[in-house]
Amino acid sequence: MKGEYKVPGGKLIVVEAEERDGHLVDVTVSGDFFLEPDDALEAMTAALEGLPISSNAAEIARRVRDALPDDVVMLGVHPEAVATAVRRAIARARSFADYDWEYLGPEPLSAAEHMALDQVLTEEVGAGRRGPTLRIWEWNEKAVIIGSFQSLRNEVDSDAAAERGVGVFRRVSGGGAMFIEPGNTITYSIYAPSELVDGMSFADSYAFLDDWVLQALHSIGIAAEYKPLNDIASPQGKIGGAAQKRLGNGAVLHHVTMAYDIDANAMMQVLRIGREKLSDKGVTSAAKRVDPIKSQSGMSRAEVIERMVETFRGLYGLTVGSISDTERARAAELVDNKFLTDDWLRRVP
Repeated sequence: MKGEYKVPGGKLIVVEAEERDGHLVDVTVSGDFFLEPDDALEAMTAALEGLPISSNAAEIARRVRDALPDDVVMLGVHPEAVATAVRRAIARARSFADYDWEYLGPEPLSAAEHMALDQVLTEEVGAGRRGPTLRIWEWNEKAVIIGSFQSLRNEVDSDAAAERGVGVFRRVSGGGAMFIEPGNTITYSIYAPSELVDGMSFADSYAFLDDWVLQALHSIGIAAEYKPLNDIASPQGKIGGAAQKRLGNGAVLHHVTMAYDIDANAMMQVLRIGREKLSDKGVTSAAKRVDPIKSQSGMSRAEVIERMVETFRGLYGLTVGSISDTERARAAELVDNKFLTDDWLRRVP
């Protein structure tokens, strides 16, 4: 068994082991992390030897922590990361590089069409009719997209949205509301088998699935990092947020919306961003919560997207693909029967 886990903003840890009678044996721990003193690695490995494969992540982390010497120095790794690598080994989880990834480039679509395609393409991956896919979106209308479980009236000022010609839609994933402006927003989706995130908590999987885009942002001079649970931020402020949906058929949908540029005043008039929402981000103004990529990179939106795609391709490989006629037909049905209906939009009034 082999499990790999790259700590967000940190280093790679690899755990290899055999299973015997429900326990780990012949354990090896390696990676590009820093660890002092040298014998701390032996202590960590010994802690994992004989570990029941039924152990949960908290139990594994506690076992590792208790075994380490008091003067240990760990840089780029921590006991919880070791536990994640162990659980991924036990689950025989796969990595990005194990797949042949397909790329769907930007195509101007309505908000409802994007919502529907997210559901359809995830279902197709789960059914085995589509391979793992990265899709970059292109919005053709202003919109607010609320999370699957959000209250419509609590999140959106419908009158202000109507006055500004901003449509309101609900997506299938949880999380918070997104304010969308064509040309000012960068959105992407990852559709993958759920085995890609086996052995990970939801919190770990968010950062894991977006590590490549952090690398892309770093390459254009933005010191981006992940802020649990699902924010991508820099020292200047929030850049974007992620959301996720796992289907029972064995697929995961992970999508992210980032602000390339933004009309903060319009966003504040349309969204009901309360004081509690702002206080947990350590700021007092919604306008200060979002610091667009444009101001930090000086690059055009097209150039930023190109760098993102280049980064993904360089790390994992990427072949240009297309949306099939069958997928488009199914998405069109969902637009009419689900994503444009009042029943769906007002499922939480």
